[in-house]
Parts: sequence; C-alpha cells; structure tokens
Amino acid sequence: MQHPVKILEQYWNFTEFRPFQEDAIQAALDGEDVFVLMPTGGGKSMCFQIPALAKEGICIVISPLVALMKNQVQVLQDKGIKAMALTSGLSYSQLDTMLDNCIYGKYKFLYISPERLQQELVQERIRQMNVNLIAIDEAHCISQWGNDFRPAYKNITILRELHPMVNCMALTASATPLVVEDIVTELDFLKPKIFKQSFFRPNLAYMVFHEDDKYYRIETILRKYSNSSIIYVRSRKLTLEIANFLEKKGIKASSFHGGLSNAEKDERLNDWLANKMQVMVATNAFGMGIDKPDVKTVIHLNLPESLESYFQEAGRAGRNGEKAFAVILKNKSDDELVKNQFLDVLPSIDFIKQVYRKLSNFCQISYGEGALTTHDFNFNQFCKAYKFNGVLAYNALQILDRTSIITLTKQFQNKTLVQFVISNAALFHYLDTHTELQLIVKSLLRTYGGIFEHATKINTTLVSEKASIQEQVLMRALNTLEKDEIIVLQQTKTDAQVTFIEPREDDKTINRIANVIEQQNSLKRKQVQSVLDYVDNDSVCKTIQLLNYFGEKDVKPCGVCSVCIGAVKTLKKPNPIDFTVLRKQIIMHLEHGDLTSRALASAVNCTEADVLSVLKLLLEHQIISITKTNTYKLYHT
Repeated sequence: MQHPVKILEQYWNFTEFRPFQEDAIQAALDGEDVFVLMPTGGGKSMCFQIPALAKEGICIVISPLVALMKNQVQVLQDKGIKAMALTSGLSYSQLDTMLDNCIYGKYKFLYISPERLQQELVQERIRQMNVNLIAIDEAHCISQWGNDFRPAYKNITILRELHPMVNCMALTASATPLVVEDIVTELDFLKPKIFKQSFFRPNLAYMVFHEDDKYYRIETILRKYSNSSIIYVRSRKLTLEIANFLEKKGIKASSFHGGLSNAEKDERLNDWLANKMQVMVATNAFGMGIDKPDVKTVIHLNLPESLESYFQEAGRAGRNGEKAFAVILKNKSDDELVKNQFLDVLPSIDFIKQVYRKLSNFCQISYGEGALTTHDFNFNQFCKAYKFNGVLAYNALQILDRTSIITLTKQFQNKTLVQFVISNAALFHYLDTHTELQLIVKSLLRTYGGIFEHATKINTTLVSEKASIQEQVLMRALNTLEKDEIIVLQQTKTDAQVTFIEPREDDKTINRIANVIEQQNSLKRKQVQSVLDYVDNDSVCKTIQLLNYFGEKDVKPCGVCSVCIGAVKTLKKPNPIDFTVLRKQIIMHLEHGDLTSRALASAVNCTEADVLSVLKLLLEHQIISITKTNTYKLYHT
C-alpha cells in the first residue's frame, strides 16, 4: 500500500496534510467508519480520495448534485485518475457499459446520486465490484433535520448490505449537533471516528451592515478591496442588474445564473478564475466545487435562506489564509422580504398534490404509468396552462424532486424536428434550382436515415459543422425549405426535462411524503428565524453567533467582525466635531462645484449625518441651495 503522503505529493503536489486530514485518512485505511465535519475549503474530498487511491479497488461516492459530481470527476481525470459519474440521461446500454468498466476497467472512483441506488442493474453491478470505501458527500442530506434533506439518501444503507465488510466515510461542511447525531444513526455507524474541525476562521471577518443604499456600499467595498469577489443575489434579474451597475462604475463584473448555456457558464467562470473579471454576481447555485483561494470578499445583497447555506457561501472567501470579508447588507425591508421569499412561498400538501396531478396531465401520463419516462418540460407554459403562481409551482416541483417522485433537470435547449414531405425525385428537382441549399440537404440526408419517414430530431450544431456553415445560416435554410413545402419543421424551446421516478398514483403518491414535507416546512421557518436573529443581533460577536449555532461553545470574540469593531469604536472617545470648521470646509469644497452630501462627507472626512446637520443650517440661512439633481451648490453660483 502506497503511503498517503506519497499520494498527496504525487497528485496534489503537497508534502503535508492540513489538520485532521491525515487522522481521518488513517482511520479510513484502518477500516473504521469515519465522520468528517470540515468547513468549506477545508479539503474534505482528499479525506476519502487518498485512502481510496492507496487501496486496491474502487470507491463509491454518493453525491446529491450533478454539477458537483462532474466537477470532482473532471478534477480527478485531470490528475490522470480514472473516475466516472453516472449522471441523468444515460440509456440502458450506456449505463450497462459504464458499470462494466467499473468492474473490469481499473476505475478508482464511481460517483452516483442516491436515486441511482434504486436501480436493480446498479445494485447488481456494485455487488460485483471490488469496493474499497463508501464515501457519502454532503452527508447532511440524509438527516431530516439537515439543510436540503433528501429522502433518497436513506437508500445509501443498500450499499452497506451489498458490501457489509466495507467501511464508510460521511463528509459535510455544515451540520448542527442534532444533524451529526442523526447522520451517525442513519448510516448505521458503529463507534465511528468523528473528526470535527473548528469552524473558526481567524482570517475571515463576518460583517453585517445596515444600509439604505446597498449599491453605494457595494461600490465602496469593491473599490477599497479590488481583489476577486463574489456577490450573491436572489434572482437572475439582479445578477444582470448589479453586474451592469458595476461595469458602468468601471468595475469589471460578470453575471452567473441557471439560465446561461453551459458554454456561457464556462466562459464566465474561466474569466473570473483567471482574474479577468474582479466580481462574479451570482445566484446561490454558484460556487459549489469551485476552489478559488484568493477571493477577498463575499457579499450577500439579500439575506440568505439559512445559516447553513450562508456559512458555506461566506466560506468561499479567504481560503488562502489572508484577511477576507463576508458581508451581509441589510435594510429595514429585508425582514419582510426574506419571509416573503422563503416562508410565504412554502407550498401546502394540497397544492403539491394539485401540481403533481397537473404535471402528470401536462406530460400525458396515465394513472398507474409513467415510471422512468423522461419528458421535455417548459415551465412557463406549464404555469400558464394551469394558472399557477410561478414561485409556488417551482418550489412544489423542487420538493417532488428532492423526495424522489420526479427528477427535474434544468437545462435550456432548442429542439428541432425535421421531416421531408416530398419524394426523392421531387427533392432533387427542387435542388437543381436551389443550388445554395444542396450541401445542407445532403448533410441532413446523410446524417439522419429516417428523415423521410418520420419527424426526426436533428442536432443543428452537428449539421452546420458538416455543411461548413454557421448555425444561423442553417436555420434560415430550414425556414426556406419549410416555406417551399419541402419539409415540415417543428421548433420547440424547453427549459427543463422531467423524469417520473415512479408510476402515477396522484394523491397516494403525495400522501407517502406528506410528513416529510410538513417537517421540512417547519425546519425552514426555524432556519429563517435564525438568519433574522443573526443579522439583528449587534451585541454578540458574529463569529460567536455562527459557531454557537453549529454547536461550538466557549468561543472567544474574534475581534474583526462588525460587532467587535463597533465595540472598539464605542470604547474610543470620538474627537468632538467643530461645526464652525466643518461649515467652512463644506463652503470651500462647494466653491469648486456642486456636490452630493455623500461626496462632501468623503471630502471632509466626516460622517454623513454630521454633514447633513450643517447643510440643513446652510440651507436655512440661504447660503446654499439644492439642485434638480439633488446636489448642493452655493446660493450665489
């Protein structure tokens, strides 16, 4: 067996482990069940990857997110390590071949979702594999008290039945003591070795600022710290709005959200990773599996939905050990807004039943049928057809996805169907007078054999490459062929695909998960209240508040958060303001041109409140006036 440090050096170019890593690795090599609780960026993945590489056989990795699986597999493959992920959309023959490769092809890692474990073929092939370790990533998903609980995670015990002699390692970045206890019970751990790294980050300053003008504070922060940054917002529209605002201010920024194509996502991510863009403005889908060490600031423009998710998102700052900032910007409207966003849109059991019935009808699923069938799905059309509130309907679909009733795959794509409706002879007669279309038609005929018999889905990118033309040229040609009644052309846009996991049984299907839904709705209310308590509590160190939430006691004040800094400022006696001097300074600056109160405060190095009090007196004495653009100017100018 190769020594863990040798593997670390060979594949990761490090010569020593971080705290707890080596102990967790050795426990796994000794055949112990292991629980690893490390904050984001702590190096959790190495804890199962290195023992798996050290031993003969393959490691089965359970992961809840396709994007996370693909990212980790790509990282391993880039190191020359054989790894694969069983993602959605695989045919039976593809799945069969991939599983055979895991048995006979010397693969070291197989990443699968917990839902895959329900398939008999997957279970049977895993039974034949030489499994050396079972790793459960994002293990909090197995706990009914955990963030993002997924009932399918309870299927993981099947692996323990298939390989009773193989030890398990559970890993997560955020778990309360109750969740830790629940994970150990659910995974049937016997005397597990628990490695819990403190969540304390001495270099990370947690800040909560109460701001009426959040955009101005964002600009101020990013100008002061011009390093790599992430801004988290709650909607796609806001990602564009904030990115455009920053670009106009001369700060390089890009937006990232689920509506982008994979190519757009890759391009924007790579630009940000290469520091071509200072700021990534993103929804909370961004950041999972991304290890960028030099992120200086993580700013939340809107309140997060839970302290668990906030801790993970904030933890993406300062992974290089240098001072970094995690900032929440809050104002008076945020309390009500966060309740509207996360509590008022929790779907009831009756509403979920309604959505499930209508979804089945929308996809033309008959009662008792539909299991393992996949359907293109346009969410907006669905909501419009049944007059559903978009947010409520989306949340209902998410619940159906998490509880393994359906699988909802979000992907934006155009679907193009083509069928030739004239004879061969008539087609070639037509091409004699339309020579510019000959190469396109021949490319279609040579690529799709049955295109005369039935409507055929075509890959427009592939056809345009074969014809050596741009894709928009191909689409114009297809429209011409349709207009001339040579083909029937069907074009549809989908923003998702839905796979039904089990046969349609309407209310019976939802009744089986009703208790889970109600329990999760209750948990969501508690989580939102914990967020509100955190941002409103300006008397207890922010680090202490966060660490106490995750079960760490006897924590000392960090000295760098917004509460600690505020306390230090309070202890210092402020220099008294000489308003006569301040009045002269303001008049002097206004002699050079009109200025806002904020610009004046910056110019005289004074608080805006003190400046406003002097401006009020100057206005009363008609020494200054206010312009149409809300700036101040001397009365005589």
